[in-house]
Amino acid sequence: MKIRALILSSAAALSFGTVAHSADAIVAAEPEPMEYVRVCDAFGTGYFYIPGTETCLKITGYIRFQVDVDERDSSANWNARTRGLVTFDSKSDTEYGPLGGTITIRAWADDSSNNLNANDGQVEIDEAFLTLGGFRAGYGYNYWDTDIAGETDSLGSNRINQIGYEYSAGSLKAGIFLDELNSPTFTNNDTLGVEGQVSGEFNGIAAALLGGYDIDNENGAVRLIATAAIGPGTLSLAGIYASGQNNYYNEAEWTVATSYELSVNDKFKVTPGFQYWDTIDIVGDDFSGDRNKWQAGVTLDYAVTQGLAARISAQYTDEDRADDYFSGFFRLQRSF
Repeated sequence: MKIRALILSSAAALSFGTVAHSADAIVAAEPEPMEYVRVCDAFGTGYFYIPGTETCLKITGYIRFQVDVDERDSSANWNARTRGLVTFDSKSDTEYGPLGGTITIRAWADDSSNNLNANDGQVEIDEAFLTLGGFRAGYGYNYWDTDIAGETDSLGSNRINQIGYEYSAGSLKAGIFLDELNSPTFTNNDTLGVEGQVSGEFNGIAAALLGGYDIDNENGAVRLIATAAIGPGTLSLAGIYASGQNNYYNEAEWTVATSYELSVNDKFKVTPGFQYWDTIDIVGDDFSGDRNKWQAGVTLDYAVTQGLAARISAQYTDEDRADDYFSGFFRLQRSF
């Protein structure tokens, strides 16, 4: 009996010890599944999926260092500036077509004591707009911001709030937009404009015909830009006619510009350019007088390495009954 009791008591002790040990055991939790960033190639290179969503995001931008020069006494003879810009592009598929959203943030950094740039050191929204298929609404650069190669031309530029639609069929595009042309004021003045553009490529020639009508000023402007590959480079031609004072183009009653972008090699480009402005003065709402202006210059581009480019611009401007002068800039830009 004593042996049997001893065996039973020992077994009970071992069982208790095993239960107690099991109660004290630490069980490691299963790790949460980690979602790595996935490449999104549905909308082109550079996009990736935002983790946990089906929205694709692309981040681009640049850092630009630039020194401007101008020999006129009324302007700073030289001024160094640095600019930073970053763009966030989002894309996703919907039953109505691709849904997009773009936000671009930028800032210039000058010596704030020289008062050359009212936005010096301030971060600003460069663009912020949404797209759905061909529909677009928001703030940004419109059709008039497009120019030709080089730095000699001035063909108009607007950064405004607008809403409209662009239809695409291969290389052919046609769009129409309603624009808010002026900064918001708490008045009842009309500040609206309508612009439309048709563009396409035919037999190696790309062309874009643009028109804009300023409702408030009851005037407008039309512009044609055409480019074609000729020899080792690209020839560009542009012409604008403006009926009077308007917020699309009011530098002259009419103007013509041309440039030729010559690719010397894979890294180096030379772009001479020329522009002529006829009837540059405005009296009331109409162009008047006989003052004209022309500008000739050259732009040099050099790709230092992948993502780093240098540009030099040198321009000569001759304006009736005004001093002629040289101007230009040197630029380094790191893009990503």
